Formats: sequence, structure tokens, C-alpha cells
Amino acid sequence: MASIEPRSFLTSLFEAAVAAADPYAAIRAHLPERPKGRTIVIGAGKAASQMAAAFERLWDGPLDGAVVARHGPVEKCERIEVLQSAHPVPDEAGLAASSALLKLVEGLTADDLVVALISGGGSALLPAPPDGLTLEDEIAVNRALLASGAPISAMNVVRKHVSRIKGGRLALAATPARVVSLVVSDVPGDNPAFVASGPTVPDWSSLEDAREIVARYGMVLPERVMAHLASDAARAPSPDGPGFADNEVHVIASASVSLEAAAARAREVGIQAAILSDAIEGEARDIGRMHAALAREVALRNRPFAKPVVLLSGGETTVTISGNNYGKGGRNSEFLLSLALDIDGATGIDALAADTDGIDGSEDNAGAFANGESVARMRGAGVDPRAHLARHDAWSAFSASGDLFVPGPTGTNVNDFRAILIR
Repeated sequence: MASIEPRSFLTSLFEAAVAAADPYAAIRAHLPERPKGRTIVIGAGKAASQMAAAFERLWDGPLDGAVVARHGPVEKCERIEVLQSAHPVPDEAGLAASSALLKLVEGLTADDLVVALISGGGSALLPAPPDGLTLEDEIAVNRALLASGAPISAMNVVRKHVSRIKGGRLALAATPARVVSLVVSDVPGDNPAFVASGPTVPDWSSLEDAREIVARYGMVLPERVMAHLASDAARAPSPDGPGFADNEVHVIASASVSLEAAAARAREVGIQAAILSDAIEGEARDIGRMHAALAREVALRNRPFAKPVVLLSGGETTVTISGNNYGKGGRNSEFLLSLALDIDGATGIDALAADTDGIDGSEDNAGAFANGESVARMRGAGVDPRAHLARHDAWSAFSASGDLFVPGPTGTNVNDFRAILIR
């Protein structure tokens, strides 16, 4: 093994993972045939503008359309309009964007083709409360879901029953046109119906499931929302409905493929790689402690993997917030602060945890780096890392220690990326 600089090495693995989810290459491999009629492009998610720009470059026929990306820098498109709205809390711009997409698919024929470019983040970017509910109601639902600690799959079951665009409703609005959905998956298990709450992809979860999830996680929702969920009007379309019979769904990029690319990059420089899982869920701080225990076992006893090795994992952890006492950060930063506390003083362990879209939570970092000296650096800067973890303020702790990872928006999103190097 050649001598390596840990942070540069871990960054190269992140870059390999992101490159494997590049929208251009992924879309090129899944281009649909040109239709007799019109081609309409719709879409939403953190990678929406990049996917739209790639589709424009690859499509050799006429097209119209619009996609919805989060506020901030976006890829320029010539024929597809790029709308922008807020994430993770919906806003009025998202309400207008949802209406624009529904309008685009009105009045189509069986000769027309709708191409849906879907990536993670689309749930918040496409608010569309059903009749009788308001944007404020949908915002309240979103906030309750984010604070509940529920896994993303459960969140999306609730979301699709409090919407007139999610749960396959956008595809149903395009009937009788054929809908081809190209999905960049950011969810554990890569179920396309859970990405962005499946605006063009229905699933078998039921209204009864949504009610049970609300009760199980003790969500406090507005009375109007509870009344809506108690009525049959909330019931989402069934996948076996006639409106979906000729549609196609393709998962074109995922955490699994990205982790394999990172593992290949590690092996190129003589480091063995072990992919733990691409579908890890659970409380971020608990998953951090589990990863730390495994890393210490390898460092101390050379089991269950022999050093040198890099442990890779993906999925989507959660952060359960109670009350209003919380700071800055996202699930990757919280995972890593928990891990840093448990490897305090250890030698030969370096870690990176980051969101593959380049943004972890609400700040400008994708995540952070940590090693056995991170906690000491934080304390040397006057920061109590355990107190920061208790109030979900990992960003401030890593900012103080100089360990933030800030690659900028990546143009794709296959969720969490974790790499732990043990030498």
C-alpha cells in the first residue's frame, strides 16, 4: 500500500461515488423511443436541473417541459424551464411549480410521451395540498415528519396521502399519454415509489398505513389534516389502475452503484473495501456508535476485516428532534459527531460522512471529516462536543474543529455516503 493522505483519499471515494450517479451517463443508458406525438419533460428533485440539461443534450427531437429544483445554483437549460422552490420546508414557489407541472400534462393523447426526471428532495419541492387543505397544512405535515424520527419510507407513505400530485397522481393526470420515469434513487432499497414520494410512481401502501404511521410516531398534525386522513378522499391511486398500465419506471442511479464505484477506487490504490450496506436506516447518532464500534474492533483486533480497509455504507439515517432546542447540522454531521466521540483518542481511524447531493441539512457543507483527534480539536476550540450532539448542533462543532466537508452541490443525489479508513 502506497502512503496516502486520509482526507484526500476519502474525498476521492466520495467523488467516485458521485461520478457513478452522473445524470448524463445514467440517462443516456435509458433513453426512451421517440413518440409519434409530443414529448413533455417534467421532473423534481435536487438533481432536477442537471437531469433536465442532460436530457436536452441527448434528445434529438422536439420537446417541451419544466422541472423543479431547490432554490440556489441550477444547471442552465434551453428548452426545459427550470422552476425553483424551497427544501426542506415547502414554500409558495413550490405550490406554483406543482400547478405548472400538472398543467403541462393536461390534454395529452395516447401518441404523446411524458418523461419524468425524478430525484430525492422532490417531496418538499412539490407541495400540492388537496382540496380543503392549505400550504400551511402541508408545511405542518412536513415539519412533523422531519421531527418524528420516522424512516423515509414511512414519511413518504404519509406525504402521498396529503397531496394531489404525489403517490402517482402526476402520472395519472397525464393519461392517456405514456409516462417513462427516470429515477435517481436516494432511498434505502431503491423503491422508486418512495423517491420524492413518487409523483409518477404509485405503490401499494394504503391510507390505513398512513394513519397507523401518524399514530405510531405520535405526530401532531392540524385538525384539517387529520380530518382529511380520516376520509376516503385521501386514498392514493393503486398501482394496478388502468392509468399506469403502459408506463415505465427505471432506477438509473442508486447508492448501491455509487458504493461499488467508491470500493473500486479504493482498490486502485491498494486499500481493500468492505461495503456494509447501501440501505442503513435508524437514528443517526446510534448508527454512528455502531460504525465506531466496528472501526475500533478492526483497529484493535483486525476483525472482522483486516487492516488496511475502508468501510463503506449508505442509506438514510434520521434525526429525531424534540422541542425547539436544536442547532445547525444534518444527519451526516450528527452521525459523524457521534462516531467522533466514540473513537476519541484512537489512532489509525479516519472517517467521512456526507450527503451525495453536496448539502447536509440546511448549511453549505455536505458533511464532515473525523478522526481520533477531532474531539480534542473541538475542546481546544472551546466546544463541548457531547453538548452539541445533545442539541443537534454538529455543524457548529465541526466548524470549530475545522473538519467541515464543503464540496458544493453535486448535481445528483443517492443519499448518505460514509467511508471509514482503518490503517
